[in-house]
Amino acid sequence: MPDATMVRQIAGKPGFIAALDQSGGSTPKALAQYGIGSDAYSNDEEMFRLMHEMRVRIITSPAFRTHKVIGAILFERTMDGDVNGTPVPTYLWKESDIVPFLKIDKGLEAEKDGVQLMKPIPGLDALLARAVKLGVYGTKERSVIRLANPDAIRAIVQQQYELAAQVASHDLVPILEPEVLVKSPEKAKAEDLLLQELTRGIEALPGDYPVMLKVTIPEKADLYASLAEHPRIQRIVALSGGYPLDTACERLKANHGMIASFSRALVDDLRVSQSDEEFNAILGQTVGKIYDASVNKT
Repeated sequence: MPDATMVRQIAGKPGFIAALDQSGGSTPKALAQYGIGSDAYSNDEEMFRLMHEMRVRIITSPAFRTHKVIGAILFERTMDGDVNGTPVPTYLWKESDIVPFLKIDKGLEAEKDGVQLMKPIPGLDALLARAVKLGVYGTKERSVIRLANPDAIRAIVQQQYELAAQVASHDLVPILEPEVLVKSPEKAKAEDLLLQELTRGIEALPGDYPVMLKVTIPEKADLYASLAEHPRIQRIVALSGGYPLDTACERLKANHGMIASFSRALVDDLRVSQSDEEFNAILGQTVGKIYDASVNKT
């Protein structure tokens, strides 16, 4: 069973969940934004080593190790890495009181009917078993919605709930992430359809295990408020989706029962060239803004 202290923290503690889970396809762009160009590495191992160093700099920063960050979503290589000899999940929880999660999806299928389903995840049960041994609390799995196609959105949600059952069988808490693209020409309509399917699915969910949702900040404020109150939903978190930090925070403030799980908006202003003092100050300002938007609603 999940650690009871972790459950209480994720279910109800004020704060937000940091998303530090950029994977293979998005790593070069994330490094470039940080100030490390492709000429700084010659293969994937060197690239991932540089990415790990960036993440360690973030999670060891005093600006990150505060009560404001209650959880962190990790890439598999980060979960398997260490901080000065301490496994990353152990460092997060034992040293910083931050609950570790793991991104488990392996990318997206080609777009069909306006959505992108998740690719198959080979060896998932072994990965989940390893995550449990390392002290991980839950998982995150992303699929994408671009158009308001009812049948395709139903397929997205069905795949998410099926995967959630497999994750829950390992006593991990799944975060379902059916992302509606912020640039969707049918964003509001797609979100309405998504809410319908998520609600229908949660009502039909077998067993009694909890799930979490990670969704795009909706066009209609409080669209997901009813789901936030559902007894099977442990927490609803929001992705930044490409919105600039201030825009994402402003939109999040209008959604009650929803906290942040930002990725790009969390790290966009961090640079490898910054001194530790500059780095910590900028990260602290960003953490403060995201925390405020997560706990102080309009």
